[in-house]
Amino acid sequence: MFPVALLTALVGLAGCGGKIRYPNYYVLNVPTPPANVRPKLQLGSVAVREFSAPRFLKEGSIVYRPAPEQVDFYNYARWAEDPRRAATQAMASEIQARGLFESVDVYDGHAAPKYLLTGTLEHMEEVDEGSRVSVEVSVSARLSETGSGEVVWQGASTKTATLDKRTVSGIVSAMSHELASAVTALANSMQDQLSAASPVTLSASDTK
Repeated sequence: MFPVALLTALVGLAGCGGKIRYPNYYVLNVPTPPANVRPKLQLGSVAVREFSAPRFLKEGSIVYRPAPEQVDFYNYARWAEDPRRAATQAMASEIQARGLFESVDVYDGHAAPKYLLTGTLEHMEEVDEGSRVSVEVSVSARLSETGSGEVVWQGASTKTATLDKRTVSGIVSAMSHELASAVTALANSMQDQLSAASPVTLSASDTK
């Protein structure tokens, strides 16, 4: 009798006002980089391998830090797409727009590009410091020759933004913007180093 009575009571409570809350899903909206007008480097093909990330960024929930030494997760705010994929695509789009290489692809494990770009999404979380709320995005990457394994460039970039209002949509929007800024900084570093180390080949359009 007791299990039946308990089940009846639970059903009654659910019918009286127990409302199931479902999670909301968010995606990063990284702006498309503009085409670069600087001279193009002819450095062969490059493939961008999907970025790695620490475990806490791969759990599916949007992350926040209530204290510097603590990581927590929003219960009802989740990623609709793995942030690593957004970071990978952002980096591929950025270097493609700059014309640094003859071709740019996302690594599929089958192609044999001349260069391989790997990276890590180190941080992408809300940071709470009392009443101050900010977003931190940190990305690192390296470029290697696939034949020799030699690292020809590596760099890291961290971007932060303070939020006026703490809303999940505002947090995601800030993360998108700061991810784009971090990727741009990495691409700038790569372009500057490769330009200094390699001969610059101008395309026909650049020489007019």
